[in-house]
Amino acid sequence: MRRLLVALAAMAAFLAPALPAHARAGFWAVTELDPFPGKVRPDVSYTVGFWVLQHGTHPYEGPGALEPIGLRLTGEDGTTLTFDGTPLPEPAHYATSIAVPAGRWRVQGLQGMFAPYEIGTLTVPGGLKAAPPQFPVPAGTEVMDYWGPVKPPGFPWKAAAVTPNRLPAATPAASAQPVLAAQPTRVAAAGGDSSPWRQPYALVVVAVAAVAGTLLIQRAARTVVRRRPHDPPEREAREGEEVISAG
Repeated sequence: MRRLLVALAAMAAFLAPALPAHARAGFWAVTELDPFPGKVRPDVSYTVGFWVLQHGTHPYEGPGALEPIGLRLTGEDGTTLTFDGTPLPEPAHYATSIAVPAGRWRVQGLQGMFAPYEIGTLTVPGGLKAAPPQFPVPAGTEVMDYWGPVKPPGFPWKAAAVTPNRLPAATPAASAQPVLAAQPTRVAAAGGDSSPWRQPYALVVVAVAAVAGTLLIQRAARTVVRRRPHDPPEREAREGEEVISAG
């Protein structure tokens, strides 16, 4: 049991610094908008382009697809509008069509398993007031150019050097289809946040449980090996006592 507690404590000490803030573990992304309409009128359709950039500078590099991707608008009364993104030919580039009622709306980028990104506040009728960047890219760094002529608006993000790179495989057939006006999902405000970015916490719990189960099985196996087949239960209880046999 002591070994089990030591192993669990070591794993907790190793993983704990990454849990409170995903940014410290590199588990973050940003949503960067293409040029946004200067004036937005109520219930008028607008096409909005945006980029989802892991670490703020490159396309998602993890396994599988990054979804859901889109824009989420939350009104002052708690009403939520979600507009799904459609992949464009450029890596990490998406577009959606929005139609927003009058009011003030909190705008967030939905980034799959990453935490939603705060884009700013949209006033309708009116315009978008951008939020301060959550993860500013330090000046003087080196970045990779994953794109062709069409690049994210902030590229090269004050980089000191740019390394060219061939384009990764783009999502097929996305560029051949027009972006249709999205019918937003309208939901009432609810307590809590069930965003997919909470998945790493579940993975940590599963990992700790797996280690605990493995150590318990090994302990049980060693106990069975030490047990002699013909010893009665009371003999096990006196394990370690000296036994003197007569005759």
